[in-house]
Amino acid sequence: MDDQELGFKAGDVIEVMDATNREWWWGRVADVEGWFPASFVRLRVNQDEPVEDTEAPRASTGAVEGGGMEVQSSRDQMRTNVINEILSTERDYIKHLRDICEGYIRQCRKRADMFSEEQLHTIFGNIEDIYRCQKVFVKALEQRFNSERPHLSELGACFLEHQADFQIYSEYCNNHPNACVELSRLTKLSKYVYFFEACRLLQKMIDISLDGFLLTPVQKICKYPLQLAELLKYTPPQHRDFKDVEAALHAMKNVARLINERKRRLENIDKIAQWQSSIEDWEGEDLLVRSSELIYSGELTRVTQPQAKSQQRMFFLFDHQLIYCKKDLLRRDMLYYKGRLDMDGSEVVDLEDGKDRDLHMNIKNAFRLHCSTSGDSHLLCARKPEQKQRWLKAFAREREQVRLDQETGFSITELQRKQAMLNASKQQAAGKPKTVGRPCYLTRHKHPTLPISRPQQQVLVLAETRRKPSTFWHSISRLAPFRK
Repeated sequence: MDDQELGFKAGDVIEVMDATNREWWWGRVADVEGWFPASFVRLRVNQDEPVEDTEAPRASTGAVEGGGMEVQSSRDQMRTNVINEILSTERDYIKHLRDICEGYIRQCRKRADMFSEEQLHTIFGNIEDIYRCQKVFVKALEQRFNSERPHLSELGACFLEHQADFQIYSEYCNNHPNACVELSRLTKLSKYVYFFEACRLLQKMIDISLDGFLLTPVQKICKYPLQLAELLKYTPPQHRDFKDVEAALHAMKNVARLINERKRRLENIDKIAQWQSSIEDWEGEDLLVRSSELIYSGELTRVTQPQAKSQQRMFFLFDHQLIYCKKDLLRRDMLYYKGRLDMDGSEVVDLEDGKDRDLHMNIKNAFRLHCSTSGDSHLLCARKPEQKQRWLKAFAREREQVRLDQETGFSITELQRKQAMLNASKQQAAGKPKTVGRPCYLTRHKHPTLPISRPQQQVLVLAETRRKPSTFWHSISRLAPFRK
């Protein structure tokens, strides 16, 4: 044992001198002082009671006394520490939100010459709604807190009662990329930099930029599952709060998962915009107007009526719509837009192998897309049975994705769509120019590479095109005798 470590045994009463460190406390037993692990003891609830009748700090040395009271005391103390951590971070978070609302938003609204309401909504999103909900949530946590015996506090039920309120974080997390873009644009002007710094100093906030403060709600909603997992770890199964904490952990994991999924999808909209810009002869509205996720893609045979003509096409299944393109004959990596199908009004029908009644032809690995709004029917065939099954599962996933988006309210804002299309057009302009129409490959000639090891005169000779010898000077020489 280290010289500064405090030795003690089960039943000793330790006077705590310093508890600033959460893991190791400085204490005294009789006339000896030293460091001791905080998780090995528990605090006396009432310091005035005699030692024999109180829950004095006891060592959890592994010896079983009174049915394992020391081991249980250690777990209770750890649960108390986790509960105190949850309440402490929630109070700090409330102060943080209040500083943003009162220090930034209130001051920005006073400067109508610098900020419009639309700009403020873009920058701060619904953080004021989050502030109001969090105040109610913290008040509910404090009411559930057992000040005399903190380890008996029942916080799990509080999370379950307010789990629907945490859905407002989805809107904030969806808007956060827009806030970063708008802040980046404004902070290029010195007057906005000085204004934001003055707001921070006036509110006496720590030295962090505004975009750092606005990231806190995104981090907070993802921290709840970690705190609840730690609370469940030190909650015994016989505890009244055990089932509620377990259910709350599952609920908050779902909330965090949905938010992370939305963040991933918003990061993918730039890739979707770039994909659309690479398609030749695109027609109709932009893909991002209705879709935000590529579900599945592959090659299928499209059979058209009434001639039963077969066409090989590349199909791309997004949420709400199915895009199909034609590959270029020579450059197989180049795609030409050929059409789209509305999945919201379509029904997928699995077809058995055999003769089709409508087309009077044998079909294999086929399924039909029937549009209820227009009455059109599209017959599609896969090469292999397993490919057909993958497509059928993909159609089911597409409907499930649409349903989840409707339940959670996920959508792409007009600003996000325009920004993604603008980024795609800039990248297209910076790269190789996009060909207009079908390129004429048969008449395209590759420029010759001139040898650099040859003298300049030989290079010039090689660069000249061969010409047919002219007979002009020969004719002149023949006519020369007649000049006399």
